[in-house]
Amino acid sequence: MAVRVLLVEDDAGVAGALAESLHARGHPVTSVARGADALHHHRAADLVLLDLGLPDLDGLDVLRKIRAVSPVPVIVLTARGDERSVVRGLRLGADDYLTKPVRLAELLARMDAVVRRAVARTAPAGDVVRIEDVEIDLGARRVLVAGHDVGLTTKEFEILAVLAARPGTAVSRQQLMDEVWGDAYLAVSRSLDVHLTGLRAKLDRPGLLTTIRGFGYRLGRD
Repeated sequence: MAVRVLLVEDDAGVAGALAESLHARGHPVTSVARGADALHHHRAADLVLLDLGLPDLDGLDVLRKIRAVSPVPVIVLTARGDERSVVRGLRLGADDYLTKPVRLAELLARMDAVVRRAVARTAPAGDVVRIEDVEIDLGARRVLVAGHDVGLTTKEFEILAVLAARPGTAVSRQQLMDEVWGDAYLAVSRSLDVHLTGLRAKLDRPGLLTTIRGFGYRLGRD
Protein backbone atom coordinates (compact mmCIF):
# COMPACT_ATOMS: atom_id res chain seq x y z
CA MET A 1 0.00 0.00 0.00
CA ALA A 2 1.41 3.39 -1.02
CA VAL A 3 1.83 5.75 1.91
CA ARG A 4 2.21 9.52 1.55
CA VAL A 5 5.24 10.29 3.72
CA LEU A 6 6.21 13.65 5.16
CA LEU A 7 9.93 13.43 5.86
CA VAL A 8 11.14 16.06 8.34
CA GLU A 9 14.95 16.00 8.13
CA ASP A 10 17.39 18.92 7.95
CA ASP A 11 20.36 16.88 6.66
CA ALA A 12 19.97 17.13 2.88
CA GLY A 13 22.08 14.03 2.24
CA VAL A 14 20.12 11.84 4.63
CA ALA A 15 16.80 13.23 3.40
CA GLY A 16 17.68 12.69 -0.24
CA ALA A 17 18.83 9.10 0.22
CA LEU A 18 15.84 8.15 2.34
CA ALA A 19 13.35 9.86 0.03
CA GLU A 20 14.85 8.06 -2.97
CA SER A 21 14.60 4.68 -1.22
CA LEU A 22 10.98 5.28 -0.21
CA HIS A 23 10.05 6.53 -3.68
CA ALA A 24 11.57 3.37 -5.16
CA ARG A 25 9.19 1.32 -3.02
CA GLY A 26 6.13 3.26 -4.15
CA HIS A 27 5.80 5.76 -1.30
CA PRO A 28 5.39 9.42 -2.37
CA VAL A 29 7.61 11.62 -0.19
CA THR A 30 7.43 15.30 0.68
CA SER A 31 10.67 16.38 2.30
CA VAL A 32 11.02 19.45 4.55
CA ALA A 33 13.91 20.64 6.69
CA ARG A 34 12.14 22.86 9.22
CA GLY A 35 9.68 22.21 12.00
CA ALA A 36 7.46 25.07 10.86
CA ASP A 37 7.14 23.42 7.44
CA ALA A 38 6.21 20.13 9.10
CA LEU A 39 3.38 21.86 10.95
CA HIS A 40 2.17 23.28 7.64
CA HIS A 41 2.32 20.05 5.60
CA HIS A 42 1.45 17.22 8.00
CA ARG A 43 -2.28 17.22 7.17
CA ALA A 44 -1.54 16.01 3.63
CA ALA A 45 0.49 13.01 4.85
CA ASP A 46 -0.43 9.46 5.84
CA LEU A 47 2.74 9.17 7.94
CA VAL A 48 5.33 11.57 9.35
CA LEU A 49 9.00 10.62 9.76
CA LEU A 50 10.30 13.20 12.23
CA ASP A 51 13.88 14.07 13.10
CA LEU A 52 14.33 15.84 16.43
CA GLY A 53 17.37 18.00 15.62
CA LEU A 54 15.72 20.68 13.49
CA PRO A 55 17.12 24.20 12.89
CA ASP A 56 14.09 26.20 13.99
CA LEU A 57 12.12 24.07 16.48
CA ASP A 58 12.92 21.09 18.66
CA GLY A 59 11.38 18.02 17.10
CA LEU A 60 9.63 17.13 20.34
CA ASP A 61 7.83 20.49 20.24
CA VAL A 62 6.83 19.77 16.64
CA LEU A 63 5.49 16.37 17.73
CA ARG A 64 3.51 17.94 20.58
CA LYS A 65 1.95 20.51 18.26
CA ILE A 66 1.05 17.93 15.60
CA ARG A 67 -0.47 15.61 18.18
CA ALA A 68 -2.61 18.43 19.57
CA VAL A 69 -4.47 18.73 16.27
CA SER A 70 -4.00 15.48 14.33
CA PRO A 71 -3.89 11.69 14.84
CA VAL A 72 -1.53 11.23 11.84
CA PRO A 73 0.98 8.45 12.62
CA VAL A 74 4.41 9.82 13.59
CA ILE A 75 7.64 7.84 13.70
CA VAL A 76 10.52 9.66 15.34
CA LEU A 77 13.71 8.96 13.38
CA THR A 78 16.65 10.57 15.14
CA ALA A 79 20.19 10.24 16.43
CA ARG A 80 18.90 11.23 19.88
CA GLY A 81 18.72 7.84 21.56
CA ASP A 82 18.99 8.77 25.25
CA GLU A 83 16.28 7.32 27.46
CA ARG A 84 14.87 10.72 28.42
CA SER A 85 14.25 11.66 24.79
CA VAL A 86 12.74 8.26 23.98
CA VAL A 87 10.36 8.46 26.94
CA ARG A 88 9.37 12.05 26.14
CA GLY A 89 8.75 11.20 22.51
CA LEU A 90 6.51 8.28 23.36
CA ARG A 91 4.61 10.23 25.99
CA LEU A 92 4.04 13.08 23.56
CA GLY A 93 2.34 10.65 21.19
CA ALA A 94 4.94 9.20 18.83
CA ASP A 95 3.73 5.91 17.37
CA ASP A 96 7.29 4.59 17.21
CA TYR A 97 10.82 5.80 17.97
CA LEU A 98 13.83 4.69 15.95
CA THR A 99 17.45 5.68 16.50
CA LYS A 100 19.74 6.40 13.54
CA PRO A 101 21.28 4.72 11.73
CA VAL A 102 18.29 2.49 10.98
CA ARG A 103 18.13 -0.31 8.42
CA LEU A 104 15.71 0.42 5.59
CA ALA A 105 14.01 -2.97 5.93
CA GLU A 106 13.24 -2.30 9.61
CA LEU A 107 11.98 1.21 8.86
CA LEU A 108 9.66 -0.09 6.14
CA ALA A 109 8.35 -2.80 8.51
CA ARG A 110 7.71 -0.24 11.25
CA MET A 111 5.99 2.11 8.79
CA ASP A 112 3.74 -0.72 7.63
CA ALA A 113 2.84 -1.69 11.21
CA VAL A 114 2.10 1.89 12.26
CA VAL A 115 -0.11 2.58 9.23
CA ARG A 116 -2.00 -0.72 9.64
CA ARG A 117 -2.73 0.14 13.26
CA ALA A 118 -3.92 3.61 12.26
CA VAL A 119 -6.32 2.14 9.69
CA ALA A 120 -7.63 -0.37 12.22
CA ARG A 121 -8.38 2.19 14.94
CA THR A 122 -12.06 2.59 14.15
CA ALA A 123 -14.42 0.69 16.45
CA PRO A 124 -18.20 0.22 16.26
CA ALA A 125 -20.07 3.32 17.44
CA GLY A 126 -21.91 2.90 20.71
CA ASP A 127 -19.55 0.22 22.05
CA VAL A 128 -18.98 1.40 25.63
CA VAL A 129 -17.28 -0.50 28.46
CA ARG A 130 -17.94 0.61 32.05
CA ILE A 131 -15.82 -0.51 34.99
CA GLU A 132 -16.63 1.20 38.28
CA ASP A 133 -16.59 4.94 37.47
CA VAL A 134 -14.44 4.49 34.35
CA GLU A 135 -16.31 4.71 31.03
CA ILE A 136 -14.46 3.64 27.88
CA ASP A 137 -16.21 4.69 24.68
CA LEU A 138 -14.50 2.64 21.96
CA GLY A 139 -16.37 4.34 19.13
CA ALA A 140 -15.67 7.90 20.24
CA ARG A 141 -12.18 6.93 21.48
CA ARG A 142 -12.88 8.74 24.76
CA VAL A 143 -12.36 7.75 28.38
CA LEU A 144 -14.24 9.34 31.26
CA VAL A 145 -13.28 8.88 34.89
CA ALA A 146 -15.94 10.05 37.32
CA GLY A 147 -17.49 11.92 34.40
CA HIS A 148 -14.32 13.76 33.38
CA ASP A 149 -12.43 13.19 30.10
CA VAL A 150 -8.88 12.13 31.04
CA GLY A 151 -7.36 12.89 27.63
CA LEU A 152 -5.46 9.71 26.77
CA THR A 153 -2.89 9.64 24.00
CA THR A 154 -3.52 7.40 20.99
CA LYS A 155 -1.36 4.57 22.29
CA GLU A 156 -2.69 4.83 25.86
CA PHE A 157 -6.22 4.49 24.50
CA GLU A 158 -5.33 1.52 22.28
CA ILE A 159 -3.73 -0.33 25.20
CA LEU A 160 -6.78 0.33 27.36
CA ALA A 161 -9.12 -0.72 24.54
CA VAL A 162 -7.40 -4.12 24.20
CA LEU A 163 -7.80 -4.70 27.94
CA ALA A 164 -11.37 -3.33 28.01
CA ALA A 165 -12.40 -5.80 25.32
CA ARG A 166 -11.65 -8.54 27.87
CA PRO A 167 -12.59 -7.03 31.26
CA GLY A 168 -11.49 -9.17 34.18
CA THR A 169 -9.40 -11.40 31.88
CA ALA A 170 -5.62 -11.65 31.93
CA VAL A 171 -4.03 -10.42 28.70
CA SER A 172 -0.43 -11.43 28.06
CA ARG A 173 2.23 -8.80 27.49
CA GLN A 174 3.03 -10.30 24.09
CA GLN A 175 -0.61 -10.23 23.00
CA LEU A 176 -0.95 -6.61 24.09
CA MET A 177 2.12 -5.59 22.08
CA ASP A 178 0.99 -7.57 19.05
CA GLU A 179 -2.48 -6.03 19.02
CA VAL A 180 -1.37 -2.44 19.59
CA TRP A 181 1.91 -2.34 17.65
CA GLY A 182 1.80 -5.44 15.48
CA ASP A 183 5.06 -6.81 16.85
CA ALA A 184 6.87 -7.54 20.10
CA TYR A 185 10.30 -6.00 19.53
CA LEU A 186 12.40 -4.97 22.52
CA ALA A 187 11.86 -1.30 21.64
CA VAL A 188 8.11 -1.85 21.66
CA SER A 189 8.38 -3.52 25.06
CA ARG A 190 9.96 -0.36 26.47
CA SER A 191 7.30 1.75 24.77
CA LEU A 192 4.55 -0.37 26.37
CA ASP A 193 5.99 0.29 29.83
CA VAL A 194 6.05 4.04 29.23
CA HIS A 195 2.46 4.15 28.00
CA LEU A 196 1.19 1.93 30.82
CA THR A 197 2.75 4.29 33.36
CA GLY A 198 1.00 7.24 31.74
CA LEU A 199 -2.29 5.36 31.48
CA ARG A 200 -2.29 4.40 35.16
CA ALA A 201 -1.49 7.96 36.20
CA LYS A 202 -4.36 9.40 34.14
CA LEU A 203 -6.91 6.82 35.30
CA ASP A 204 -5.79 7.42 38.91
CA ARG A 205 -7.57 4.25 40.07
CA PRO A 206 -4.97 2.15 41.91
CA GLY A 207 -5.62 -1.56 41.53
CA LEU A 208 -7.95 -1.22 38.54
CA LEU A 209 -5.25 -2.03 35.99
CA THR A 210 -3.15 -4.75 37.58
CA THR A 211 0.11 -6.39 36.59
CA ILE A 212 0.16 -10.18 36.60
CA ARG A 213 3.79 -10.95 37.32
CA GLY A 214 5.51 -12.91 34.58
CA PHE A 215 2.46 -12.83 32.28
CA GLY A 216 0.68 -9.56 31.55
CA TYR A 217 -2.17 -7.33 32.71
CA ARG A 218 -5.82 -7.31 33.69
CA LEU A 219 -8.41 -4.51 33.73
CA GLY A 220 -10.84 -4.88 36.63
CA ARG A 221 -10.49 -5.85 40.25
CA ASP A 222 -10.56 -9.38 41.65
